[in-house]
Amino acid sequence: MSRSHNGTDGLERALVTHPALVVLDVMMPGLDGFEVCRRLRTGDDVPILMLTAKDEVSDRVRGLEYGADDYLVKPFAHEEFIARVRALLRRRSPEARNILRFADLTADLNSREVLRGNRRIVLTAREFDLLAAFLRQPRQVLSRDQLLEQVWGFDTEVETHVAPVYVGYLRDKLEAGGEPRLIQTMRGAGYILKEANR
Repeated sequence: MSRSHNGTDGLERALVTHPALVVLDVMMPGLDGFEVCRRLRTGDDVPILMLTAKDEVSDRVRGLEYGADDYLVKPFAHEEFIARVRALLRRRSPEARNILRFADLTADLNSREVLRGNRRIVLTAREFDLLAAFLRQPRQVLSRDQLLEQVWGFDTEVETHVAPVYVGYLRDKLEAGGEPRLIQTMRGAGYILKEANR
């Protein structure tokens, strides 16, 4: 484990050593944690856990917008810190992060290739991100607001109707070979990735 006491040194070390996880304190000399996070995210998908004494929602949102995977407010229990680190490492392990599967649907996060059985499906970048959101949370109802937040971002200004439109695009492509529907509509609640008969 490598430790740095200022943001500039920490950023340089992370870019050279490619660590399995980066823990960032927001209040650092030199570059602050937000800026280090932003610069790391331009060329690396390393898991980032931000630590801060700032408890404002705007600060948490800023950290997540800059690419942090999780956010822990000080003071915190040592056990919680360890649990969050382990969860991030599990989520970002090569096997867990590269391939997402549900029923006969497979999505490769590296190549962004999608298969329905043996049929290859070509998706736009936004359609792929939407599919990935469903695949990461199978059998869970996702509201329009949740989809907008996860796929279009915290600072999105798009209208709420954009999510149903893209769900429609995605369904058309996923069902183009006559396959059964996997993205189901939950009236008044949102959408869920599940088999129709379950």
